Amino acid sequence: MFTKVNSKVVKVNVGQVGGVVARAGAMLFYTGQVAFAPHQIPGAGQFGGMGGIVRLAGRMMQGEHERTMLAQGNGEVHYGYAGLDIHTVDIAPGAVLRVEASRLLANTAGLQSSVVSVASGGGSGGGGGVMGMLRGAASGALTGQGMFTTQLSGQGSAVLLAHGGVIEMQVGGPAPVVVDPQAFVAAYGNVQTELKTALSWRDAVGRGSGEAMQLHCVGQGIVFVQASEEKL
Repeated sequence: MFTKVNSKVVKVNVGQVGGVVARAGAMLFYTGQVAFAPHQIPGAGQFGGMGGIVRLAGRMMQGEHERTMLAQGNGEVHYGYAGLDIHTVDIAPGAVLRVEASRLLANTAGLQSSVVSVASGGGSGGGGGVMGMLRGAASGALTGQGMFTTQLSGQGSAVLLAHGGVIEMQVGGPAPVVVDPQAFVAAYGNVQTELKTALSWRDAVGRGSGEAMQLHCVGQGIVFVQASEEKL
């Protein structure tokens, strides 16, 4: 669906795939008859009341992005962003891809997308509701991981962004795959993540190191890790 031009650019025929949703500013150039329109990820505005305030504060703290554009028509579009490395993922029916909002470049429009809290069952634990969101925001502030995650399901393809390329880690053995939250990009399949403290708070204060917090990944699937702790 998406074809890699090089390590930083992909191209796609939007007519053949039925449209493409990409982050604003990712389109490099296109040929043919292609139209672009603002696109809202379903669920991005679902947190009303106090939850909406927490969501807004969380996004301001984490610098998360949700502005996307829908490309439709007949033509070929080239995508890339800020010279970052790209990685394509094919999503099979019944599988789920959860990706940090700032690390998703584009996806085929036929995929079902939603925004979920990392405090929910598919995220880093901590329960739901306002208190769960607050815990998720606190975890995100400490680790650099976002408070909200984009969830994609159905059948299609997505493109991830990363510093220094992407490493695929298989999850499914007797021991969890433990990831620095700042290096975490996405999880594919039936993967559950839990954020754990690796050091005491006294030891961790002032160190600013991702090793103080660790993301434990269990279940069955793949975890995508970038070769850097740099935030996008």
